Amino acid sequence: MRRWALTIALDPQHELPMFLQLARAIAGDIRRGRLRAGEPLPGTRELAEQLGVNRNTIVAGYEELAAEGLVQTRIGGGTFVAASLPPDVRAAPATKDIPANNPTYALAEPAHTAPAVKLPPPGSLMIAHSLPDARLFPAEAFTRALRRAIVQRGRSLIGYADPCGHHRLRDELAKMLRSTRALPATPDNLMVTRSLEQGIDLVARMLLKPGDVVAVEAFGYPPAWSVLRLAGAQLMPLPVDDEGLNVDALEDALKHQRIRAVFVTPHHQFPTTCVMSPKRRERLAALALSHQFAVIEDDYDHEFHYAGKPVLPIASGQDRANVIYIGSLSNLLAPGISTGFIHAPAATFGHLAGLRAACDPRSDVAMECAIAELFEDGELLRHMRRMCRTYAARRDVLAEALRRHLGSALQFRVPEGGMGLWARVDDAIAIERWSEQGKRIGVQFFGARRYDFHQREQPYLRLGFSYLDEAELDEAVRRMARALAELGTRSPKLSRAASPGAIGHDPPPVQI
Repeated sequence: MRRWALTIALDPQHELPMFLQLARAIAGDIRRGRLRAGEPLPGTRELAEQLGVNRNTIVAGYEELAAEGLVQTRIGGGTFVAASLPPDVRAAPATKDIPANNPTYALAEPAHTAPAVKLPPPGSLMIAHSLPDARLFPAEAFTRALRRAIVQRGRSLIGYADPCGHHRLRDELAKMLRSTRALPATPDNLMVTRSLEQGIDLVARMLLKPGDVVAVEAFGYPPAWSVLRLAGAQLMPLPVDDEGLNVDALEDALKHQRIRAVFVTPHHQFPTTCVMSPKRRERLAALALSHQFAVIEDDYDHEFHYAGKPVLPIASGQDRANVIYIGSLSNLLAPGISTGFIHAPAATFGHLAGLRAACDPRSDVAMECAIAELFEDGELLRHMRRMCRTYAARRDVLAEALRRHLGSALQFRVPEGGMGLWARVDDAIAIERWSEQGKRIGVQFFGARRYDFHQREQPYLRLGFSYLDEAELDEAVRRMARALAELGTRSPKLSRAASPGAIGHDPPPVQI
């Protein structure tokens, strides 16, 4: 097997013989962890050729290392770092003046980061997250699209590119946004980003100075809060109820606080799934103009709306010049293909483009052209329709399973769209203990504490229905019910008062 050359600096003018320089250099690499126990060293002829020295020098250096117990030589098999190193090497102390792996420079204040999404171990079912099911990714269509893009455009895909994204994908995204979301989108005011979070980051750095106040939903998306904080924002949580962000509370806050921006998820509010009412959307947009703040509209899963008329973004209405719209294709395709986009007013787009050019000037042209191919041949639209049917069916299966296996332990409203279900937990149930017991028997879910701005215990669950198929969803809820029974908690019974065909019970209004 071919391997990289082992770079070692030897000085012919040094007072130490070359073989000792070699031995000390390799011993130092073993102590620092550059060379690990059991790792093969280059052959004597190979290393002599690389370093431009006599082979006998390498042989003598290896013999010195062997005498110290640092390497082992196998007849006909080469030389290896010793599998069992001497104690003084395993715990080699740093010098008094230079601490090992411990920089002396100062660090900035640590960022408040959101917990990373961790996939469950084999055999466990994850019902906690609203991730797309990567098993449904159109791999064959995407492979054909990527091959077409590379064959037809060749060298242009691996050269310099427009930092705002490839013109083909921007054009296709603009068509989609004009048609399905009534946005006045053109390639000239639309930027392709590597992820939704990168879009939030660019917008935040365009808008904010350290100390600027950004209003956020008190139940919300922690990764977005982390990105806003990294831009220097001071976050102000505002309550959420069944109509989304409480705009009355925002208006009260504006009387005594200068607010620079409002970050909001109005379509399917994250995590509660409620849809912001048209009246509140209009008031929010009007307040943004009169009080001169920006609205950062995160429309992370617009495609998945299953009931009623499509809900248009805040940015699509009249007099919405202060609204910056951010979306993503990751929930439609797969988490690993996390292409996002920003639609911004022309007057601010130039500033945004300048920021992107400064920090990330080379877009992923091959990926963007492949996605544009999926748009152009209609595959993306067909895939979206398949996913809508699939996720709507999974939503109903989850709701029915919750009703059948958990009864009135949970109260919920079947969401009109999105990829998750928000449920109120009976007060007799200790959610954290239930979650821990569930993990032990192979189902992962957790309470709403991580979505609460103040990290308070909350009597709610967000359960995702997009990641698992119908049989897996039913089994996951069975395990939830088993975990609850094993806790010995008084489990509420199935409500006999539910009307025929009812899937759930309306929970008390969300008010955070």
